[in-house]
Amino acid sequence: MRLRSPGMFLLLLGALQATDIQEQEVRALVGSDVELSCIFPEAHTFDLDDLYVYWQISILGHPTTVTYYLSGNSSAGLEDNRYRDRAWLAPESMKHGDFSLHLYNITPQDEQKFSCLVFRKSLELKKILDVVVTLHVAANYSMPVVSIPSGPPEDEELTFMCTSTNGYPKPNVYWINKTDNSMLTEGLQNSTVFLNARGLYDVVSVLRIRWTPSVNVGCCIENVLLHQNLTGIGQAEMPRATEPSNTGSHTGVHRKGHGTVLSALAVLGVVVVAAVAAGSVCSGRCPHGIHARCRAARPEQAFSDYV
Repeated sequence: MRLRSPGMFLLLLGALQATDIQEQEVRALVGSDVELSCIFPEAHTFDLDDLYVYWQISILGHPTTVTYYLSGNSSAGLEDNRYRDRAWLAPESMKHGDFSLHLYNITPQDEQKFSCLVFRKSLELKKILDVVVTLHVAANYSMPVVSIPSGPPEDEELTFMCTSTNGYPKPNVYWINKTDNSMLTEGLQNSTVFLNARGLYDVVSVLRIRWTPSVNVGCCIENVLLHQNLTGIGQAEMPRATEPSNTGSHTGVHRKGHGTVLSALAVLGVVVVAAVAAGSVCSGRCPHGIHARCRAARPEQAFSDYV
């Protein structure tokens, strides 16, 4: 029996006897390569001319070809364009029951359920293997950058802005009072997360808090899938008045100092002490509410560290 297209092959799937479905989960970083395992559970040698191997995903409820091997047919040009030259099966491995899919240059759009279906032609297209592999995709966020106030406080309020880019999936965003490591209430912040041209997420979070003489806050970007927390620091202080000298009248010194402070406020508003972006080692330093989910962050964290 010769099948001319994956469409003809799909028409047969509904009429074939179902086997037990094996389910797995795999994680991969954007830009990396991954192998989705589909292995016959028993030691066996197969004749390639007796095999139909099919990998597919479902998009909007419709099966979509990733790649396949049909005895006497070539899959070249018939797979979905997104997987052309990125999905590969190893014929030599298939002879020994390994029908795993090799997928290259992972993108956020590859976060799918992949189905591996294996049939034997000599057994009247009996399905001998049915494996579903859920692929989870992630990307490291950039170190958060905290912009500090550059002008005098408006209505006794300071505004900080935190930005982080090119991460996946959507992050959790927290603002921290670094003085006591307490988490600031969500009502003080306004966070916007949006997809960029690469299909990754950028985040912008604005924090508005009441003015105090010294402010030290942290912006935490949490990637739950990577068990990763990155923290950017913003610190600002009000300038101190010049210490009065021993010469001149007390009134004159008082006015001079008062004028100095007003002048500094008019020009600088808030003196920037530091705006530091640093990886936060969360043990003992994360807010109580997220302490259990935070871990130390590294720029290129691999999934293998958590699997």
